[in-house]
Amino acid sequence: MEIKSEWGHLNRVIMHRPGTEITYAMLAPKPFLFERPFNYSIANKEHQNLEDTLRENGVKVDLLENLIVDEAEKKASFRQKLEEKIMALVNFYGTMESVEEAKKDMEKNIKYVDPLSLFQALIMEPSIDLKEYVPGIQYPRVYSNLPLANLYFMRDQQAVSSGVLLGKMKMQQRRKETDITSFVFSEILGAKTKKITEGYFEGGDFIPCGDFCLIGTGNRTDETGAMEAINSGIFNFPTVAIITNPLYDFMDGHDVMVNMHLDTYFNIPAKGMAITSVELARVARAKIYTRDREGHYAQETETTLYDFLKGEGYEFINLGISEQLSYSSNFLTLSDRKIVAIDSSKVIKKLLAENVFDTDTRQKIIKDMELKSGKMFPDSDAMAKSGIDVIKIDLSEITGGYGGAHCMTSAIDRT
Repeated sequence: MEIKSEWGHLNRVIMHRPGTEITYAMLAPKPFLFERPFNYSIANKEHQNLEDTLRENGVKVDLLENLIVDEAEKKASFRQKLEEKIMALVNFYGTMESVEEAKKDMEKNIKYVDPLSLFQALIMEPSIDLKEYVPGIQYPRVYSNLPLANLYFMRDQQAVSSGVLLGKMKMQQRRKETDITSFVFSEILGAKTKKITEGYFEGGDFIPCGDFCLIGTGNRTDETGAMEAINSGIFNFPTVAIITNPLYDFMDGHDVMVNMHLDTYFNIPAKGMAITSVELARVARAKIYTRDREGHYAQETETTLYDFLKGEGYEFINLGISEQLSYSSNFLTLSDRKIVAIDSSKVIKKLLAENVFDTDTRQKIIKDMELKSGKMFPDSDAMAKSGIDVIKIDLSEITGGYGGAHCMTSAIDRT
């Protein structure tokens, strides 16, 4: 379980097929950090197609649900730990006597609950209100305290390099996701792990590049979390660039999702090549840290993301605003010069049809599309000349949660 570069051959990922937990986000997208509601049936098929595509290209895909359910069925010791986790998670409300009785019943009955139901409880976090409950007359009220609607974006809870760095999510809606993924990495996969405790750090802000790595900071990962990450012992790179994720100059900062993570505007399909909004890369400030013989990092200089990578010999494929805002950079690299990419033209047409953007942004998108004459990523002329092997898939529904193939996969091994 090791990753040194984004272009290394992808061997294994973890994914999570979204289920009942996203129902709440369909009814109230923004509070659950979604861009828009979407058709769950179609989105589910898109997610399945992404999984199938990865398997067809030799990637081992573990579904989070299967990892937990299978382990609970095979190992009594893990089953016991899972039961204890659920017992601590489920809340009862009512009189002291009714709550105590309900907890005793749950403790007695949980051994009969199947592993799949335990997993579903884990991601729904149910609470049972007994205050008005009268046996045979009045039903108890049931709540889901914090359904983990964003859990299917499996990239963000952690980052993998010479071990697993378990993140700390900035948004309250997502903070309990790492409780589940850390449970899986430590109890099932037996990985070397380290946890972020002081700052905030999310996996979508980490891109490994061989001799150096990039860490984005801004709306999710903060500089404290970035520094904690590079000093964790998990990221053993001689050089680290800590990037301030930028906005377009015409944006006032109210739309915090445009530059949510580094991978929302930047990614690497091959050694020495970046696909990004060059406009954003040119203004993204980069603090460059180098490691001394004792393993300590110190800031060496400050530049921009674009100039830093130019100095490292990188070439760029530019994304226009219409491409960047339709998740073009959120592709998944399978190996050097081979990627799984979203069909951005389908996404942007859907976003425009649903009036997702403000008037100014919408006008700039339409103008950019006109300049491209319909040739959007990954079908652009620049991509055709690059020699990159592209597997194009439709994720136009499921991206409504704010993310593409990169966001939906936790890459845990590359060679």
